[in-house]
Amino acid sequence: MTPTQTTRIMAASPSEAGRPAAQGQSGGGRQRLQAPDLEPIDVAVCDKSPLILAGLESLINEDRRFRLVLKVMDGEEFLEAARQPRFSVAVIGWQLPTLHARDVLRALARQAAAPKIVIYSGTNDPAAPAETLQLGGAGFVSKRAPPERLLDVLAAVAAGDMVFPFVDIRKMRADPLENLTLRERSLLAALGSGQTNSQLAKDFGVSINTIKFHLRNLFEKLDVKNRAQAIALFLEMKHGTWPAGQGAGGRGLDSPIGRGRRTQGRLE
Repeated sequence: MTPTQTTRIMAASPSEAGRPAAQGQSGGGRQRLQAPDLEPIDVAVCDKSPLILAGLESLINEDRRFRLVLKVMDGEEFLEAARQPRFSVAVIGWQLPTLHARDVLRALARQAAAPKIVIYSGTNDPAAPAETLQLGGAGFVSKRAPPERLLDVLAAVAAGDMVFPFVDIRKMRADPLENLTLRERSLLAALGSGQTNSQLAKDFGVSINTIKFHLRNLFEKLDVKNRAQAIALFLEMKHGTWPAGQGAGGRGLDSPIGRGRRTQGRLE
C-alpha cells in the first residue's frame, strides 16, 4: 500500500449489522452487545503505519458498535475526506505524513459539523494530550494502553464526551510569550536567526556567561529543553502556526522588539 493509498470499507448489510454479538464470541471478547435497532457508529482511521492500520481495522470491525468506513495513511488525504465526512468519529495518529495532526485539528476547528477526533499515539511528548485538547480534539489514547481502552473512548466520544489522560492545565498556555520580558523576546528572536552565544554576547554587549544565564531562564519560561526546541517554537510563532498566533498584547515576533533591541546598550 502506498502512503497515499486509500482503503474504503464497505458497510455491512442492515441484517448483518443489526444482529447482536454474543459475549464470548471470537475476537478476544471485544465484541459488545448492541440492540438490533441501533445503527453502528461510522469511524475513520488514519495512521502512517500499515501495521497499526491493520490492527485498528481488525479491532473496530470486531466490535458491533462501530463500522469502519475509511482507512488512510496520509494526513492531507484524511482532511480532504473529513471535509465531506461519512463518519462521525475518527482515530488518527499524532505524526502523520504530509500533514501533522496539529494541522488537521486546526483545519477542522474552522469547519462546521466536523467529525470528532481521537488521537491515538505512542508519542513521548507529555504535552501532546494538552495540545490535542487545546486544538479541539475530543480524546487522546496512548498506544501503550489496552486496545479495549480505545474502543471505550470512541464510544464515549461518539456519545458527546471528551476523554483525556491527566492534563496539566499549566502547560496549556494560550501565549508562550506572555511571561517573557521585552529583552527575552529580543533574545529569542536573535536566537532564531541562528546566532551563536558569542555573537549574542557581542550583539547585546554582555558576557557569554550572562547570555547562558538568560538562555536558561528563557528555556524554562518556554518549557523547552534546549536551543533547538526554542528555535522550533520561535519559527512556529513567527510563521503563525502556533495556535495563539500572536504574542502577548497582540505583538508578534516581527514587531520592533523582534531583533536585537537593547536597554541602554546592554542585556541585563
